[in-house]
Amino acid sequence: MKRVLGIIGVAFLGGATALGGYKLFVEQPQVIIEKTIDPQLQTVKASYTPAVLNTSSVPTDFTDAAEKTVNTVVHVKNTAVKEVYNPFEEFFGRGDGRSKREQVGTGSGVIISSDGYIVTNNHVIDGATDIEITLNNRKKLKANLIGTDPKNDIALLKIEADMELPFITFGNSDNAKIGEWVLAVGNPYNLNSTVTAGIVSAKGRDLEGNSNIESFIQTDAAVNPGNSGGALVNTRGELIGINTAITSRTGSFIGYSFAVPSNITKKIIDDLLEFGNVQEAIIGVSIDSSTSEIEGAKISAIDEDSEATKAGLRAGDIITKVNNVKISKFSDLKGQLTAKRPGELVDITVDRNGVELTKTVKLSKRDIYEANNFGIHLRDINDLDKKKFNIKGGAKIVQTRRMGFVKYKVGKGYIIIRINGKQINNAEEAVKILDLHPPRSDKRLDIEIISPEGELQRYRF
Repeated sequence: MKRVLGIIGVAFLGGATALGGYKLFVEQPQVIIEKTIDPQLQTVKASYTPAVLNTSSVPTDFTDAAEKTVNTVVHVKNTAVKEVYNPFEEFFGRGDGRSKREQVGTGSGVIISSDGYIVTNNHVIDGATDIEITLNNRKKLKANLIGTDPKNDIALLKIEADMELPFITFGNSDNAKIGEWVLAVGNPYNLNSTVTAGIVSAKGRDLEGNSNIESFIQTDAAVNPGNSGGALVNTRGELIGINTAITSRTGSFIGYSFAVPSNITKKIIDDLLEFGNVQEAIIGVSIDSSTSEIEGAKISAIDEDSEATKAGLRAGDIITKVNNVKISKFSDLKGQLTAKRPGELVDITVDRNGVELTKTVKLSKRDIYEANNFGIHLRDINDLDKKKFNIKGGAKIVQTRRMGFVKYKVGKGYIIIRINGKQINNAEEAVKILDLHPPRSDKRLDIEIISPEGELQRYRF
């Protein structure tokens, strides 16, 4: 018996040795392809089971809307190449142990012009090195990325086709009504051109855990992984939203989904095409977030130099309408402002001690950005700063409200010019980098700052 076991052991050892030798000396390194069929659909965890809508006696015919939409919705395939490290390969002499992996994700997009512009979610194509579009007729085309707005999760793509493409018509998302029938069109689980129906469940919805988009259209039309970037349309086939997120305990649809309103989407696209970035419009006021029992948005403070002050708005006013669109909460106000550009005139209706007043306000361009992790407010430097300190760009600190910069006695008037060796051109750029590196994290942050006296200072966080 011992002899038999010994023979088996020797055979096993010999096989392992042969396999190891093959792996080491014969087999060539290769690029590993990881396929992620289902995209990372944004989800918000829920602890409830919603009621199922009974559509057995739906009086509306959706065929016209579906026919107008299905050929305008495309399949989006993104490929991202990342480098991975395997210490065992390095140990056995196969190079430095590093290899490249292709990660493939999928989602949906919507054709918005006959010459090939396509809107989708930013999270569908984020980090992609190659983007492929599949039309509803199965034709595949490469897409170029025109621009993105991560804050509102919108991206704009462009394809070149040898024909005029079917495209969708934008509807006015402000006119969408709660209870109105809508269709969600996309490619869930790689199922081409899938149409689901539901109703608008809520508007101006803000989601816990989502610090950016705060004005979703909520619907109970079924949306699953792969629907991201697809169309939410009304019964006339007009685009009223871009499907973006779901609320779920499982990662799959259990009752509600959320779309970026079409008015916001269109404004972002126009900005990306004209300016290359998104132009944020502000009134020039701060809103009291602690007054949830009040219907409207209460002004807690107002910038003395703002257009809001010139128009006659005051602290304590409760904003109830913007251009006759009802404002019930802050997310309604945020959604209206996000859909508008700096320089536009808007009618702001307020409740002032029980009296309704309407003021015409010229919207301003946002020029102050907050780095939440560090508690500082930053503004773009002006031409005088550039000339005085002989710099091309930077972000000037206008307020500090938390330990970090404060303990180093760095405050108002100081200018951040470099972070981790990267030149800082403006305040928005500085905030994006700072928010990726929270204090006391394992990521080192080296910041170069010019004092109001022109002294170059360096700090490490």
